[in-house]
Amino acid sequence: MLERILGTSKPSANGAGKDDTFLEKIGVFPEVLTTGTEIELQNVSVSYDLGSHRQSLAVANVSLPIYHGKITAFIGPSSCGKSTILRCMNRMNDLIPGAHVEGQVMYHGKDLYGKNIDPVEVRRRIGMVFQKANLFPKSIYNNVAYGPRILGIRDRRTLDEIVERSLKNAYLWDEVKDDLKKSGLALSGGQQQRLCIARTIAVEPDVVLMDEPASALDPIATAAIEELMKELVKNYTIVIVTHNMQQAQRISDFTAFFSIRKAEELNGIENRWGVLGEFAPTGQLFNAPKSGETERYIRGEFG
Repeated sequence: MLERILGTSKPSANGAGKDDTFLEKIGVFPEVLTTGTEIELQNVSVSYDLGSHRQSLAVANVSLPIYHGKITAFIGPSSCGKSTILRCMNRMNDLIPGAHVEGQVMYHGKDLYGKNIDPVEVRRRIGMVFQKANLFPKSIYNNVAYGPRILGIRDRRTLDEIVERSLKNAYLWDEVKDDLKKSGLALSGGQQQRLCIARTIAVEPDVVLMDEPASALDPIATAAIEELMKELVKNYTIVIVTHNMQQAQRISDFTAFFSIRKAEELNGIENRWGVLGEFAPTGQLFNAPKSGETERYIRGEFG
């Protein structure tokens, strides 16, 4: 289960680490990993089984690009499908019983929900940081080294280098370098979240998904996470779900606004599902939104 959630897998016979094994499997090679669209959602809908052959639609017909080397923010009211769509990008919804995903999630031209695509390999390339730090009950060192070890890296010197590099890239090395044997659970909330980021990038993904990574943190820790994201985007494509519109304005290059649609069934029960309301460069969406609904949300009229 840990491997499934972390997005790591046992090494193949050809070796492990950040190689082109997965990309070769789905027909993508390094020369295409330069510019343009990293991920593209095409008419993606998600529903959940309710039993008795009934389903509840969570989000419907979402189509949008995620651009390589950029930060994309998802904003919108609660229960509009932001996190649901985020989880579609690395198939985390596969772990939710009764979840159904329709449409296509394209990664450099290949559908991640297509045949012969290993979801564990997908999660290695497209990592995720959750709203609450989900550290393993292990030392700081072993939290970061966990993924590389699962991938087959056993050499201590190599692991030391990966741990140091990942902690430095997560702006945490100077704070913990003398306490690597200390439990990660003993760190502050902000430090724990940065340790989760270090653990995610230790397996060198292409994309980092962040589901409200600073929502439980104080302003100082939040600022540290935001500065970290500005550095990480130099090496990784980032998608973040946030309820903080000011945060989206500060850090993102593109913003997707999600909204809610409602319909009443014959029995009087109201159905609600999320839709993509507007997608644009962040400055444009906040300063000159095309949708009146987007403008009302930005003004704080609902949420």
